[in-house]
Amino acid sequence: MLEIALLTIRRGLTPAFEEAFAEAQGIISAMPGYLRHSLQRCAEDDHRYALLVWWTTLEAHTIGFRGSPDYQQWRALLHHFYDPFPTVEHFTEVGL
Repeated sequence: MLEIALLTIRRGLTPAFEEAFAEAQGIISAMPGYLRHSLQRCAEDDHRYALLVWWTTLEAHTIGFRGSPDYQQWRALLHHFYDPFPTVEHFTEVGL
């Protein structure tokens, strides 16, 4: 299961966001069902990022991670950087 979140960071805060994400990635990577992640900066707009997180199941993200006490720490570290708040979608491989 692939989670994709397109993140728009408030102007002037990208260095602070990247520093906070460096800490926050330790939280997500310790979650049950987590497989791996990648944070990509947009080539055309350095205030936009794509966060890709691979999970074993949808529920590992939506129930396990978001329902965990550690999610509150993730929120405190990162959510104040977003404007607007990102839409998060989940994808499964087609397998062609």
